[in-house]
Amino acid sequence: MTTTSDASPSTVRALAELLRLPNVFTALADVAMGFLFTHESAQPAHQFALLGLASGSLYLSGMVLNDYFDRDIDRLQRPGRPVPSGRISAGLARALGFGLLAVGLLAGWGAGMMTANARCGIVATVLATAVVLYDAVLKRTPLGPLAMGSCRVLNVLLGMSAATEPFQPIHWIVALGVGTYIAGVTWFARTEATDSHRGQLALGLLVMLGGIGLLAWYPQWYTESVEPVSKPVHALLIGDRWYWFWGLMSVMIGWRALRAVIFPQPVYVQGTVKQCLLSLIILDAAVCMGVRGPFYAAAIVALVFPTMFFGRWIYST
Repeated sequence: MTTTSDASPSTVRALAELLRLPNVFTALADVAMGFLFTHESAQPAHQFALLGLASGSLYLSGMVLNDYFDRDIDRLQRPGRPVPSGRISAGLARALGFGLLAVGLLAGWGAGMMTANARCGIVATVLATAVVLYDAVLKRTPLGPLAMGSCRVLNVLLGMSAATEPFQPIHWIVALGVGTYIAGVTWFARTEATDSHRGQLALGLLVMLGGIGLLAWYPQWYTESVEPVSKPVHALLIGDRWYWFWGLMSVMIGWRALRAVIFPQPVYVQGTVKQCLLSLIILDAAVCMGVRGPFYAAAIVALVFPTMFFGRWIYST
């Protein structure tokens, strides 16, 4: 007979697996970078916190709804996942997923209302729509990686949406860089549960490297029409070392991914995907470093630690 004390830890673990809890910190890194790219600090703190809540809730909603809509396929490919294994009911997953979606929308609109800026709520609404479309419709179509990349673009823009000025090309380049990188990771991971095709993995890697290239290039998009708060003063100050850093990141990520291209078994592909998601936090921190300097960049890097901690006992891909 199972006691309450025995069942409780099991349920908590199942929920954490359903939420893919380690990955939420990558979403928080995106939105924090976006906010700091358009603000001199994490102020106003209440708006920063609400945008973080919106981002985290919408991301977790996407993870839960992903498993809800994939439950029939997971019975065949991943029977140990929380929903097909019966540890979490489909009804609970559906309620939790859409509940988190509602929390994210409320937080996004709340952040906008505090400064009479409807853009926060609008971006949150478009992001929520993109999350549901990806999970319910687009994931297993050729548009799947593009849709996932679009979610990350919107997540960065969510952080930037509290700015008073319109989005400028430099803002779009940063958001597109993150989105392109994640589109590549998604492409790379499309068949991670089985042996992957080397050509698909190679193309996914090239898209990832393209996203890194966009992020490295963003200082070139600064013009005098952009608000001074978004001037990449630190990136310009260190000169060529800025590009050496991005080149090093490309080599490190590319080398890890190349092993999976050569040996396209699930153990290597899944390990690479996990590493690439973790690396996104470093990429976000580097973008923030370009405009805000080392203090806030270090604060974003700190999100690596809870990601790694929870990743030791919660499967994240």
